[in-house]
Amino acid sequence: MTLEELLGPALARAFADKKYTALTAVQEAVLDPSHKGRDLRISSQTGSGKTVALGLVIRDAVEKGEGAPRALVIEPTRELAKQVEDELAWLFGHQGSRVASVTGGASYRDERRALDAKPAIVVATPGRLLDHLSRGGINASQVKAVVLDEADRLLDMGFREDLETILSHVPEGRRTHLVSATFPRDVQALADKVQSDPVHVMGTQLGVANADIEHVVHLVDARDRLSALINLLLAAPDAQTLVFARTRADVATFASELDVAGFSVRPLSGEMQQRERERALAAFKRGELHALIATDVAARGIDVQDISRVIQLEPPTDADTYTHRSGRTGRAGRKGTAVLLVSPPALARTRFLLRRAGVTAKFAPVPSPDEIKRASIERVFEDLTGPNPQGFAGFDDATWGLAKRLASSADVPRTIARLLAHTRFAGVAEPRPVRALNAPDDERPRAPARPRDGNETAKRAQTFVPFQVTWGREHGADPRRLLALMCRRGEVDRQSIGAIQVGARVSTVEVAADVAGAFAARASRPDARDDRVRIFPATAEKKPAPAGDARPKKPAPKKPERTERRRSS
Repeated sequence: MTLEELLGPALARAFADKKYTALTAVQEAVLDPSHKGRDLRISSQTGSGKTVALGLVIRDAVEKGEGAPRALVIEPTRELAKQVEDELAWLFGHQGSRVASVTGGASYRDERRALDAKPAIVVATPGRLLDHLSRGGINASQVKAVVLDEADRLLDMGFREDLETILSHVPEGRRTHLVSATFPRDVQALADKVQSDPVHVMGTQLGVANADIEHVVHLVDARDRLSALINLLLAAPDAQTLVFARTRADVATFASELDVAGFSVRPLSGEMQQRERERALAAFKRGELHALIATDVAARGIDVQDISRVIQLEPPTDADTYTHRSGRTGRAGRKGTAVLLVSPPALARTRFLLRRAGVTAKFAPVPSPDEIKRASIERVFEDLTGPNPQGFAGFDDATWGLAKRLASSADVPRTIARLLAHTRFAGVAEPRPVRALNAPDDERPRAPARPRDGNETAKRAQTFVPFQVTWGREHGADPRRLLALMCRRGEVDRQSIGAIQVGARVSTVEVAADVAGAFAARASRPDARDDRVRIFPATAEKKPAPAGDARPKKPAPKKPERTERRRSS
């Protein structure tokens, strides 16, 4: 069948505008006639055309019926919501269906103006969508389809309670679709609760590594991570590179050090203002940067097709995170490289993690200064002596005249050497020595015993700061709801939350020390959804009154009524 027969004239024209001549595997899969009228669980490799696939899934809801909006698409981050809005806008442009986005950090006035135009599709982050539903800015009575995109990340960020509340606003007869790169047990449980007559649609098999990505491990002393990163950037100066750091502090440190070394880099982390994040991402898309340095949370909204390399400064704590990070490259059929820096103590755990991710990686030393300089010399020689690139219009008269004068000088080699020195042909910085560490060929580490909590090992290595919450068991609090509240108010994911201690009227929740400062600033802001609940460091001198009681009685000293440590699936 032709695209017009499959998609209809309007969508086929949109594909033609993008010069797309065929559907990807996941796009073909969602159009299977046997799936019509059913709730879909869509999984496919990152970069396989999932966003367009979800557009094809909701096209019937968008085309038919009165009222607006007719479809809601829920995203975990502002950046991803904006990119999905842009993607759906071109897909439905010729059909005349408007697309709008509502996200945290954006202007309510601008969003209300966009909603007044009656968009057929609203792309949103959970908190802001719930605000508009509660205030009457969005009437969901005509919604025919809801998509939970990146469902695993939505749950990781503590949005489950918000998602369930949002779904209570839409008609029961709607279709509910989940899109997720992985389907762990918590995503499966959510899907079972909100979907009816579901079918699993796979563009690629779950757990199958992207064949377009080459995985490389460099064994590096932890003290040499910056030097290793500098050498990797110098070894492939034209590669559009996304660098993952573990914490916001690491992002700031590495971005600053690379800037001092002469590289054009930008940080991207959750503590940045939305406008700063948009500028950093725009510069990266335009190819103006040697690298973008990001945390996991900030990078979830990055959908750049031309990322040729991902560098992870240290191994993540789980296989799913590795899959999401490495999946930023090797998109839409392009080749990519995923580089992982590993210190010797983390080698055994890293091998186990890669096996869980279904990845076969090769071990290689970090490029040495001599190798980088030799490669740079060859690259410059090829650039200067090779044929002109296709479409080259020729040199202007001034450049050509100066070249002839230089060629006729008395000492041509000396002249060329001085010219090369002016252009810093070896790169923006000098390569650095890195301690040579090679993984033994005969090493066969045993898989470590799986901990009771998948995040417990990482958490034991972290330091946590206790926070008090004026919400206890008497107000309906439990560990699950407290987790969601802390993630939403402090804008952190659940990896940053430690032990949860539920009290009768006041509870205690631990927050990772590396994000505690920013968390405290965000969590202290008034909450429109419940201004009685206060969150503050347990060491604060002034403690606000518990929710629902203006004059709390001083409790008698006693042991906590209930202590529960959150389990992750």
